[in-house]
Amino acid sequence: MSCPICAGEVDKKYRPFCSRRCADVDLAKWFSGAYAAPSEDPEDIEKAIEAVETLPAQKPH
Repeated sequence: MSCPICAGEVDKKYRPFCSRRCADVDLAKWFSGAYAAPSEDPEDIEKAIEAVETLPAQKPH
């Protein structure tokens, strides 16, 4: 099995990645929405906006 980010050899400690760096790169892709499935449904956009607007305000750390 090879690392899905850099194709390097997988490290058992960071499986399925080869290093902490590649694991962090993958996590950043999830956070940025790079892995999101695109939707052209306007209802999806409205639901997402409503969901964000109903979240309680969070204090900065």
